[in-house]
Amino acid sequence: MNGHIHPITLAIARISDIFSKLGFDTVDGPELEDEWHNFDALNVAKDHPSRDMQDTFWIKGKKGIDKFGEEMGYVLRTHTSNMQIRTMEKYVAEGKEFPIAICCPGKVFRNEATDATHEAQFHQVEMLYVGKDASLAMMIGVIEKFFSEFFGEHLIIRLRSSYFPFVEPGNEVDMQCFKCVGKGCSLCKQTGWIEIGGAGMVHPKVLEAGGINPREYKGFAFGCGIDRMLMLKYGIDDVRLLYNGDLRVVNQF
Repeated sequence: MNGHIHPITLAIARISDIFSKLGFDTVDGPELEDEWHNFDALNVAKDHPSRDMQDTFWIKGKKGIDKFGEEMGYVLRTHTSNMQIRTMEKYVAEGKEFPIAICCPGKVFRNEATDATHEAQFHQVEMLYVGKDASLAMMIGVIEKFFSEFFGEHLIIRLRSSYFPFVEPGNEVDMQCFKCVGKGCSLCKQTGWIEIGGAGMVHPKVLEAGGINPREYKGFAFGCGIDRMLMLKYGIDDVRLLYNGDLRVVNQF
């Protein structure tokens, strides 16, 4: 009997293929991350709520020293944004040529209750571009192409102003509904739009943390949930179905 590849694995392969065609390299990094790369370097304040035990899995008894000589803890990474800093550090250390163009699909962890739309472990994809020509217009073009390829329809996006510590300006990203292509249906609750992720121009402090001069280079970043994309595309109404090992789910892919 032939086996089946898990739908999340298939989605990650598809995402990597789409970004590869757009000139982005796929990278991955540690799921056990230090406090500097997961929070501090991403301009997340020491008193930010995301550092609370309610949102973050802290590793008891594991400590380290950050680049400033201060003690830091370790966490299970709460986002794949840690790879923004690690990649920028690598480019600077190795003297690689710009631009930086990466996507990072991977597993992330949040200390929250499990229900039909939330899991303590799930998957995200992060996209980062850093170069002298980075702009919001370029970011919009990349995101629209990505979603159009993934969902199989020519889709447009819209941006709504929002706050994220690591980007300025920050935006919530709405995707045109792929089912009705903006006309209104039950999936998009008759609005024609689906809220899908967050994006924005990389904050100058984040570029500086990665060793890059923000007066010379600019960047943009985007992130969204892979599990949510799968649920939307295939009509899965409970995220736990992707993790409970039920072969009736896997066998459909």
